Amino acid sequence: MFLRATALSIFSVFSLLAAPSNGVPNMTEAPKAGKVDLFPESSLKPGMHAVAWTTFQGTAPEAVPIEIIGIWENAWGPKQDIIIGKMGGKAQRTNVAGGMSGSPVYIDGKLVGAVSLRLSVFSPDAICGITPIQLMLDVKDFDKTRPADSRTPDKISVAKENMPLPDGLLARVMAGSASGLGQTPTMTPIATPITMSGFSDEAFRQFAPIFSQLGMAVAQGGSGGQLNSATPAKDWATSLQPGEPIAAVLVSGDVTMTGGGTVTYNDGKRVLAFGHPMFNLGPVDMPIAKDDIITTLASSYQPTKMGNATEVVGALKQDRHSAIEGELGATAQMIPVTMHVSSFNPDNSVRKNQDFHFNVFVNQKWTPYLMMATLFNALSNLNDFSDDETYRLHGELHLEGQHKIDLTTMQAPAETQIPTPMLLAGWWGDKFNRLFANSNQLPKLDAVNITVDLLPERRIAQIENAWIADNKVIPGTEVPVKVFLRPYSGDRIERTIMVKIPAGLQRGEHQILFSDADTLSRTQNIASSLNRIESIPQTVALLNEERSNTRMYVSLIESQPTVYSDEKVLPSLPASVLNVMQSGRATNHQFVSAPESAHEQTSIAFDTVITGSYSLKIHVN
Repeated sequence: MFLRATALSIFSVFSLLAAPSNGVPNMTEAPKAGKVDLFPESSLKPGMHAVAWTTFQGTAPEAVPIEIIGIWENAWGPKQDIIIGKMGGKAQRTNVAGGMSGSPVYIDGKLVGAVSLRLSVFSPDAICGITPIQLMLDVKDFDKTRPADSRTPDKISVAKENMPLPDGLLARVMAGSASGLGQTPTMTPIATPITMSGFSDEAFRQFAPIFSQLGMAVAQGGSGGQLNSATPAKDWATSLQPGEPIAAVLVSGDVTMTGGGTVTYNDGKRVLAFGHPMFNLGPVDMPIAKDDIITTLASSYQPTKMGNATEVVGALKQDRHSAIEGELGATAQMIPVTMHVSSFNPDNSVRKNQDFHFNVFVNQKWTPYLMMATLFNALSNLNDFSDDETYRLHGELHLEGQHKIDLTTMQAPAETQIPTPMLLAGWWGDKFNRLFANSNQLPKLDAVNITVDLLPERRIAQIENAWIADNKVIPGTEVPVKVFLRPYSGDRIERTIMVKIPAGLQRGEHQILFSDADTLSRTQNIASSLNRIESIPQTVALLNEERSNTRMYVSLIESQPTVYSDEKVLPSLPASVLNVMQSGRATNHQFVSAPESAHEQTSIAFDTVITGSYSLKIHVN
């Protein structure tokens, strides 16, 4: 890497980098959508005067003078240069703020590129990096591949993209710095401001850190009342002019989550913004909206814009390393979610109800995380956290062309430091993780409906023991068995269950197993995790067949092995067949076996969480 510029004396460099005047060179009116001439990068020279357009408050962009310091060649790869400049005007006070990403830069009315990087060290100087417009325009030529270095919740250790300046360019920046820069500066993409609106303080504390760890600035904020669907507003054709704020929408409705930046280019249908990636997801389908800037917080550390997203006006189609690209008037697919949360009194009367309606961005990695965040937020908004509260959830997932998925669970306080609402949110998010596991075939969810009841007691009962009057049984008969459960508080629970002894059950010793769902499903779950489910119908079937933690399961145990493979269960398998399967299995297909076979006979529903297991020996005559 080297600086394409003529040598300058220290005196001339200092003069060049003195704070630009507040005058706006060569351009006094805000840019408009439509055809625009491009300023050739080869014509850029140090000392040239440019003007950027960005919004400090409201929606109207303001002019910011920039002086060109030089060109950092091949900064992002072969033939991918970055232009280094120094901002004046209001930016001298605010510094290069989060949300300025994409601010268009012009020389003589011709588009140069977009403000996209800033110095990563404390500095009062508004030194910025500018992504050349040609790099941004090239986004349309990308295929449907997905970048390997995308920023998703499973990659929270992703480091910020700090890029050390080359010596020649570093000398120019250092020479022009009023502060002298106490440490070696590097350039880093401007942090994308993530605004979480309608989220409680507790939900914000729990879920904001992941964005921070991905290099983004997070703040609580508000949103316009019209940000409630993915359908573009009527005035979409005149929206998102160059220099105006833009918001990419992760969640909309009663709660919102958006990422902010600035529009660089608008040809009337296609818009480019940011000058760097948001999450670097590649092809996406996410709503884009207008943004209304409340204020721009000045700082030499992390200046940022605070905004309220208002109306959806199109859809984001590409999220690449040099820009995000959207289409005005397009409608993005979102998942509509309806959530009803009720808080109950000890006498089982309803104390408080709250309904939520929102839409969630569709993405293999982000959708499960957003589902977790919105569920946890709905629970924390009731302000009903307590040590002994139990949460009862029923969810319905309606998929296009598939059977409905019914999900039911209860979550009682466990012996862990994780709050019960977070355990429930994690359980909920895991279902979407499994549903979205196949990136080549994403499900289309027409609607998600959730009901959560908050019960003012710790509802959990452990299976303690079981008793049978005579453990000698006859095949083909039913025998009564008493089972005893110990609740967290109160009297012991007793149930009498009629257990059917199969007519063909061989003579000898057997066991009746009384267990919770986890005990009975543990081996099968291991098998499912080893083998990738290839189709959505398979996943739907598995989710619908999951055992509930509010039921006690009664099973007969035989000494013959069971094989679990994907969603298939092969009980009481002869040893000879098992040997053939093990020797002839494909390398990409795995299964696990258990030394015994459990034949589920029946299950008993409880309005409490069931834990533990107990095995009762019987003798078949």
